[in-house]
Amino acid sequence: MQPSERIKLIDTALGRIPADLAIKGANLVNVCTGEVYKTDIAVKGKRIALVGDISGTVGADTKILNADGLCAIPGLIDSHMHVESTMLTLSGFAEVVLPRGVTSVLVDPHEIANVLGMKGISLVLNEAKELPLKVYVEVPSRVPTAPGLETTGASVGVKEVADMLTWDAAVSLGEINSQHVLAKEKDYLLKISSAREIRKPVDGHAAGLTGEALNAFVAAGAGDDHECVRLEEALEKLRLGIWVMIREGSTERNLLDLLKLLTEKKVSFGRCLFCTDDKHPLDLVNEGHMDYILRLAVKNGLNPITAVQIATINCAERFHLDEEIGSISPGRLADIVLVDNLELLNVKFVVANGLVVAKDGKLLVKLAKYKYPLWAKKTVHLKRNVKPNDFEVTVKRNLGTVKVRAIGLIEDQIIKEARVETLSVDKGQIMPSLEKDVIKIAVVERHHKTGNIGLGFVHGFGLKSGALGSTVAHDHHNIVVVGVNGSDLATAVNELAKLGGGFIVVKDGKVLESLPLPIAGLMTEASVSEVCKKLEALHAAARTLGCPLKSPFMSLSFVTLPTVPELGLTDLGLIDVRKNRLTEVVIS
Repeated sequence: MQPSERIKLIDTALGRIPADLAIKGANLVNVCTGEVYKTDIAVKGKRIALVGDISGTVGADTKILNADGLCAIPGLIDSHMHVESTMLTLSGFAEVVLPRGVTSVLVDPHEIANVLGMKGISLVLNEAKELPLKVYVEVPSRVPTAPGLETTGASVGVKEVADMLTWDAAVSLGEINSQHVLAKEKDYLLKISSAREIRKPVDGHAAGLTGEALNAFVAAGAGDDHECVRLEEALEKLRLGIWVMIREGSTERNLLDLLKLLTEKKVSFGRCLFCTDDKHPLDLVNEGHMDYILRLAVKNGLNPITAVQIATINCAERFHLDEEIGSISPGRLADIVLVDNLELLNVKFVVANGLVVAKDGKLLVKLAKYKYPLWAKKTVHLKRNVKPNDFEVTVKRNLGTVKVRAIGLIEDQIIKEARVETLSVDKGQIMPSLEKDVIKIAVVERHHKTGNIGLGFVHGFGLKSGALGSTVAHDHHNIVVVGVNGSDLATAVNELAKLGGGFIVVKDGKVLESLPLPIAGLMTEASVSEVCKKLEALHAAARTLGCPLKSPFMSLSFVTLPTVPELGLTDLGLIDVRKNRLTEVVIS
């Protein structure tokens, strides 16, 4: 804040010059004290000048907002998310969440970075500059996520991470894998040091970590974690000083289990945060974003004021942003949400940076549309068109059965089971089993034309015919396909290459439905309504193949992840996540 801006705030608070915006008669939810009381708020420029008697600040040109009967809460903050998972650009995402009271998001852009590197991160930040939605960056630490075990489009090294951490928008070192830290890999330890030396937090990624290993991870510098699935896991982390992000996304639905920390265990909420991590546009539209998390938490027993504190001041304090955002206090940016009550959280007005940007769920401002360059839309490169026999998993026998390691999908979670399945062999090929719901899965490299194809088996998609495909495959973002036969798998891959990335449903060699995602094979400039319409058609087409999953493409995008237990799949093969190494599909 420049001295000239400070002078205006001083003079407004003292009644020497008029406020630009006056909010009258609000029931203020004071997240600093946990109180609710009636008061007024005066805003000058982008910031709050006065909370209290504002009669001396109202001039002829002051805009008056009558908040009688409404509750005023700080703008909601998502403590950790990947905007790429919404499939929308930042401006498209902002159009959806600003009217819902979300005024700040902390994004880790490692998805686009794994495809386009530093240039991809710059695209996201350049778009963010023009938006009333505040976008803070958790600097990607894992590009690639599993070095030596996958092929990515780019890499981001130690020096680049250190440079990014000095950016004004950078608030932390983004989620760092426990496997690499515990292996004492030098690059990861240097990245942690770069953050801690300038007093920026380090975000952890520690799914299932416990005991001595968890202690070691915390001792190395990790300070928060968004991967808790079980209550006991979250409690252990809280006891060791870790900030626990209670996550509720599209595939990662952990809130109901973890909320018991506060409603049953009655532990302090002071080191709890809320985040979505990954949320599909259909869920953004139909459920909501942070507003949905608050409603769900309150419905399941959390004190409404506590819910608001977790979604605002807690996050701001964790990331050293509390002198800018997180509370309705003098000097803070004027991000103020007026709701009818704290249980239903129906948003009536949204003020962001001192401007009324939304009313009754409708955006009142026109957001700038960022134009993505052509090079960011040409990211799917195959060595050649794939063929059906590229997807054969073979053994040196003609008939009989073999035991295989199969990835076990768990709906509403991104953790996976390591299953052992017995499959039949026909002319040397291991055959999928529709009866056991064990079908083929493959990852086809799409960044550097290597021709790599990783093969395996997966349980849980329920397909009886056809194939599903996607260029969203965390975090390497190669092409991932699941299906019952090589012909449809090959069609899915080749058609995705023609699309330039996206989602696809194939049956009998024909495309039933598709959704192009041309930006890095991850996002689209299409409107949220267009994307949702396409997604609904894709889901309906997937159901005709037998898939019962609510969000099949979100599940498909995570089933390959090589850093979340138990198994993952990359273009190099099947990954034993616990041991951080390749493993054989066939059990000898």
